[in-house]
Amino acid sequence: MMRGRSDGVQKKRLITSVCIVAIFLGFLYVYYGSIFGSKINGTSALEYGSKSLRRLGSSYLGGDEDTDGKQEESSTRFGLENGEDDMTPKSFPVCDDRHSELIPCLDRNLIYQMRLKLDLSLMEHYERHCPLPERRYNCLIPPPRGYKVPIKWPESRDQVWKANIPHTHLAHEKSDQNWMVVKGEKIVFPGGGTHFHYGADKYIASIANMLKFPKDKINNEGKLRTVLDVGCGVASFGAYLLSSDVITMSLAPNDVHQNQIQFALERGIPAYLGVLGTKRLPYPSRSFELAHCSRCRIDWLQRDGILLLELDRLLRPGGYFAYSSPEAYAQDEEDLRIWREMSALVGRMCWTIAVKRNQTVIWQKPLTNDCYMEREPGTLPPLCQSGDDPDKVWGVSMEACITPYSDHDHRVKGSGLAPWPSRLTAPPPRLADFGYSKEMFEKDTEVWQQRVGSYWNLLSPKISSNTLRNVMDMKTNMGSFAAALKDKDVWVMNVVPEDGPNTLKLIYDRGLIGTVHDWCQAFSTYPRTYDLLHAWTVFSDIEKRDCSPEDLLIEMDRMVRPTGFIIIRDKLSVINFIKKYLVPLHWEAVATSDSSSDSDQDGDDIVFVIQKKMWLTSESLRDSE
Repeated sequence: MMRGRSDGVQKKRLITSVCIVAIFLGFLYVYYGSIFGSKINGTSALEYGSKSLRRLGSSYLGGDEDTDGKQEESSTRFGLENGEDDMTPKSFPVCDDRHSELIPCLDRNLIYQMRLKLDLSLMEHYERHCPLPERRYNCLIPPPRGYKVPIKWPESRDQVWKANIPHTHLAHEKSDQNWMVVKGEKIVFPGGGTHFHYGADKYIASIANMLKFPKDKINNEGKLRTVLDVGCGVASFGAYLLSSDVITMSLAPNDVHQNQIQFALERGIPAYLGVLGTKRLPYPSRSFELAHCSRCRIDWLQRDGILLLELDRLLRPGGYFAYSSPEAYAQDEEDLRIWREMSALVGRMCWTIAVKRNQTVIWQKPLTNDCYMEREPGTLPPLCQSGDDPDKVWGVSMEACITPYSDHDHRVKGSGLAPWPSRLTAPPPRLADFGYSKEMFEKDTEVWQQRVGSYWNLLSPKISSNTLRNVMDMKTNMGSFAAALKDKDVWVMNVVPEDGPNTLKLIYDRGLIGTVHDWCQAFSTYPRTYDLLHAWTVFSDIEKRDCSPEDLLIEMDRMVRPTGFIIIRDKLSVINFIKKYLVPLHWEAVATSDSSSDSDQDGDDIVFVIQKKMWLTSESLRDSE
């Protein structure tokens, strides 16, 4: 009996010892694994909510959470004494190569992890769903293997490096439609589309001919300037409109054709990731002269025609919707049914057929409210309620109602816009909505002309005429930064902050394009899609909202291309803060200047020009050699 008890005690001690050793080894594995895993050239994936890095006042960098979810004051406040902060990291970890195309707010893995209950039939899974701060990635997005500096515009319209977007499935899937062709190290774009196999240029000329525009020119002598192309593919329609001085917001979701918008932006064509789902598109009312759908595979009849009514909200008085789809010409029973129902719906919306030829129908929106007032009582869809703001778009649900015109637009029978290019510098009619005067508009245009001239003087040692193509103004007011670039071969994505004056309609009234955004979140674009980011007091603004400036720095790094540029215009404390992060971000200071150099009334602003270095992971480097 005694020997049995002794054996039992020894066994218990042995088991206890083994458990202690196992726990100790497990601790070593977790501790050293978290350190080395973040350093080995991006070979370890950092999952949402990774706690492997110590807290630096940023959700991207964060480990332990602060009480009440607040960030450490010492890291998020600008203007620390002597600009010192011993918490600044010496390096940021690199994300796993699998995340080289990460779009944080359009990430299907996040949707899966969060177990969101979304209605797939309403395309909710293609809408924005952003990670909470504690679940964001805390690493730099690496370029793909073999990445090269993008081909310059205008050559890029027709060809890109295959290594930069290593996806060729569209070339095979759409091989009979001339979307794109793989040729050696490049992907070539012949200009075809699902409906226009023989080239977008011929298709565009046919639309102009159908509408009897002078000389078959789609710009209609400058009266047609802004276009929305839904379900745009690789944006060849928008690409070929540019030569006619027509700018297109090419729109497509991150769907089964995943990289179509990435191809568009790599080509240097204006484009945006978005979907006609449940939320309004992030554009104000009366923004586009033409909307276009070429076999875009959208069910326009669903939910009482709510998607067509969203297009109606976006079209200007007298605007057109060009629809090229089997429903417009096919004779089988199902297509005929859809055609009859669509015709009835647009009739109740007061649209009329401008022209119908072959496989395309073009509807036109009315110029005034007269038709709406003449409809029978109870006709559907109804007019939107008088309290509805058709220009409020950030996170706002669509409604199945018709947006009537303002009293001004009804009286003048149109938007009252000057033809392009005079439209760019003429005071927009909707200035009065903000209490802005003609003199304020002209002064703003003049000030930004001077500022942009100073920017180019600072950039000139580093750039040539074709260095820049895709430009983003991260905080625009009246669009005068973009207007000052009219003689440069660039296009500008004008971004209006969602919490400020909603001046985006002024941008569209000037013949420019843009969107609304909240810079406390990631932007709806692929990594490496912009050559130049301009941030005018953006950091000061997010500081007031208690958002993380480190998060914004990493987001800007995600968006800007290797060898691309960033211009920060902000107070001195912001510039000093950003300078501490240049090395960890692989950024290089190009120039610094105070605002007095451009005769600016904002004398406290500092201009800081940065260039992003080309850096590759070891795997990328091997493939590029």
